[in-house]
Amino acid sequence: MPDVLSAPLVVEFPFTRSLGPVQSAFLTGLRERTVLGVRTGDGKILVPPVEYDPVTAEEIHDLVEVAATGTVTTWAWNPRPRRDQPLDTPFAWVLVRLDGADTALLHVLDAPGPEAVRTGMRVRVRWAEARTGAITDIACFEPHESEPGEPVPHVGEFADPVTGIVTPARLDYTYTPGRAQSAYLEALEGRRVVGERCPSCRKVYVPPRGACPTCGVATDERVEVGPRGTVTTYCVVNIKAKNLDIEVPYVYAHIALDGADLALHARIGGIPYDQVRMGLRVEPVWTEGSRHPDHYRPTGEPDADYDVYKELV
Repeated sequence: MPDVLSAPLVVEFPFTRSLGPVQSAFLTGLRERTVLGVRTGDGKILVPPVEYDPVTAEEIHDLVEVAATGTVTTWAWNPRPRRDQPLDTPFAWVLVRLDGADTALLHVLDAPGPEAVRTGMRVRVRWAEARTGAITDIACFEPHESEPGEPVPHVGEFADPVTGIVTPARLDYTYTPGRAQSAYLEALEGRRVVGERCPSCRKVYVPPRGACPTCGVATDERVEVGPRGTVTTYCVVNIKAKNLDIEVPYVYAHIALDGADLALHARIGGIPYDQVRMGLRVEPVWTEGSRHPDHYRPTGEPDADYDVYKELV
């Protein structure tokens, strides 16, 4: 029985978004140690605020300042904090209804143990020492006995308002390919490209998935394709990716390998980026010790006719 392939995989990217007037006021307020909510048409105060009423879908912008104290409505203990979580010691995830609000805010509570946490306990915001206009300006909540406060109107105007945020997204997991992709990866080690043919529609899919995406039936007939192929479409990349040692601009293309009925994607090299074109005939370039082609380069053949690859664009 062959060894089961597996490898760690990390998907990471920064997500950048602009803010509307309500979210801008909320995050700027946190920087200034002020918690803002928004009042809906029926008088409810939502914290965190939203820009449209979740019931009527009407635009709402009546800002209200609520207290930095509140009540825990529910909680769950986290005994082993993970990387980039708000605290590096055990803590409780809590929903806190701030005084003056009608909804609860999700955050963390700094407590010595689960026996110190209970639904209904009173808490207050512990502000971060350095604040930038983000939800992390609330470092955490901490136990605090106090009388409930009252909401007051707020114009939502601050000096130097926050107008955009960058949220890092990261997913770490271990990837284990199935039978079909394991065979594909093993063939690449031998500098061959193997797909699988559907027994119903007879199309050859590369990389194979073990089932035909069109017919939904299992595939097990292996077919060697390429190694040459045709550029069906492409894009010019002008932004340098983190940890990728490739100078911009460069071209990333969909390539229909000879004998395949599905285009795969790969980088095009060996030609100026502005000379890459649909129909360009290419071949793989392998580097020493690599398990997959580093890039594809022109073969020098005449361009393929559009009718040959138009179904794979």
